[in-house]
Amino acid sequence: MRTRLVCTTLLAAGALLTSAGCAKTDANSNGPAKPRAVKAVAGCEKNGWTDPSDLSPDRAPARCAKGTPAPVRLSKTRKLTIATGTLSAEYVAPLEMALEKGEFKKEGLDVTLKVLPTPDALPLLAKGDIDAQWAAPEAAVMNGIEGGFDIKWVASNFSSDPKSRSGLWVRLKKGESPDHVSMAGRRLGTMIGKGSVISYPMDKALKKHGGGLDKIQFQQLGAADVLTALQNGGVDSAWLLDPVWRKVDGDKRYAFLGGQPAGEPLGGLLYGPKLLTEDPDAGVALLRAYIRTVNTYFAGDYKKDPAFVADLAKLLKTDKAVLESTPSLHMDWEIRSGTTDRLQAAYRTAGVSKGTPLPESKVVDRAMYGEAVGHKP
Repeated sequence: MRTRLVCTTLLAAGALLTSAGCAKTDANSNGPAKPRAVKAVAGCEKNGWTDPSDLSPDRAPARCAKGTPAPVRLSKTRKLTIATGTLSAEYVAPLEMALEKGEFKKEGLDVTLKVLPTPDALPLLAKGDIDAQWAAPEAAVMNGIEGGFDIKWVASNFSSDPKSRSGLWVRLKKGESPDHVSMAGRRLGTMIGKGSVISYPMDKALKKHGGGLDKIQFQQLGAADVLTALQNGGVDSAWLLDPVWRKVDGDKRYAFLGGQPAGEPLGGLLYGPKLLTEDPDAGVALLRAYIRTVNTYFAGDYKKDPAFVADLAKLLKTDKAVLESTPSLHMDWEIRSGTTDRLQAAYRTAGVSKGTPLPESKVVDRAMYGEAVGHKP
């Protein structure tokens, strides 16, 4: 018997009240959709799709030729709203660049990016008040789907470069080394709660050093306080994001224990009922524009081009030097097999989700990005 929360879904350290009365959708809305015709797409024939089961850390992400997949303009313009938690983070850059370069307009889409935290956006997505969400399959999303929300993860966002050290850092005690650290019982400072997708790589890193989400003490802190708490001894360890980790990198008093798994994106686009079932043509068009933007502007090490980094800094309203201080992200629209299983295992360990895990088919839909690149199932 499942014991997931239905009207109250957990997110981070607090509770998300889905005040939309649980906004239950039609019982058949999560069932298999009618197969859509898939045509070959020029420029995507060779590498536009990779095997989802390839979990090798050094796998090459799918790529089409620059400027592809070509736009297929809708007969009537659609107005779409995409919620995102921020507009200043680098992983949001493909959406902002797609707007800046008119890639959405080429598809007949009038897109608005709206800043909304996940707790506020999730019930709106389920009701169809917004069309998509640039987020992740967090514990709140899983609980919402279990409660009847017609939401699916339809495309990924990025994985970290192997040179990145965004992740779990610890202040070494006397006698410890980066290879010999005991994490059990330590206090970990983070701005990310247990219900976040980061729980998965965090648990993985902790277990390598005798810890685990169930063996440490969490202290949730503001973004500006995490590093300070680590440096002044307020916490023993911390999850440091780009570019904050650069402040301790190279300092022998600290050790990096691990970050996001290489080659495995943990977030991206979530669709609600409007794009999943009511208007899948628009859903595919949105993904086509996103994928084309990645192939055109973010296909490789995009930070090698100083002019592009300057444009990107302006778009994200951040300092060019800050962007240049960390490696390029590996932008990636594909979803790996088993990611949602691993995420749910971490949520159960963290105590924010209970009961039988949702099967991947209830959470993930690869068909739309498959159609966008011409991949026939």
